[in-house]
Amino acid sequence: MLTNNNATMQSASAMTTPPPWALFSWPTVFCQANLTGQPRFVHLSTRIVCGGDEAVPITGQTLWAQHLDDGEAGLAWDWVEVGHGVVAMADPMGVATNLRLVGRSGEVLAAHEAAITICRWVRQIPWQDEVWRALRAA
Repeated sequence: MLTNNNATMQSASAMTTPPPWALFSWPTVFCQANLTGQPRFVHLSTRIVCGGDEAVPITGQTLWAQHLDDGEAGLAWDWVEVGHGVVAMADPMGVATNLRLVGRSGEVLAAHEAAITICRWVRQIPWQDEVWRALRAA
């Protein structure tokens, strides 16, 4: 079950965080897909990749993590400013993660099956607040 270990995540947040896509080098963490509790991912970093102009929108990446019994689980994705102050995921099916979700029978879910659960978790994360904070600070 996903649980939040504040001591671990606070120390992780205090360290210099790697680029979001570095989580591919994190060890794989297996997790039940049919959890009843809400995941508690903690913001690690948000980066602006392209400053944007009238022809090219502002884009970036965000990285979130949660301490689980088996290790640190991470989620990262690209975002884009689609209108003044309005941000959206650039590709909802393009969430990078070191998680491997398993079904009720213990089988590892295929990527397209796991994406349903991962997208549900992302919707519960207040990631847009962190993107707006990064945009205001830029």
